[in-house]
Amino acid sequence: MPHLSSATASYSVQGMLREYMGSGQLTEVVYRDSAGQICTVHDVIRDLCSRAGQDFLVLGRGTMLPFDHVITIDGRLLADSAD
Repeated sequence: MPHLSSATASYSVQGMLREYMGSGQLTEVVYRDSAGQICTVHDVIRDLCSRAGQDFLVLGRGTMLPFDHVITIDGRLLADSAD
């Protein structure tokens, strides 16, 4: 199996994100902004999209977060969910 970069979501993380998208539940997302500051937002996860080989999380208010900037979703480290 090819190694995926941290810019793309693993299959298990994609499955977890699909569950959140389907439920429409409010979710806590902790991420690093472009300045490196840690930010926390509570929103619904609307979509996971790819552009130029990088995945982005799209939140309910239209915010697009580069996947490799996301640290946790509802307290779950994304690295713990990796394949």
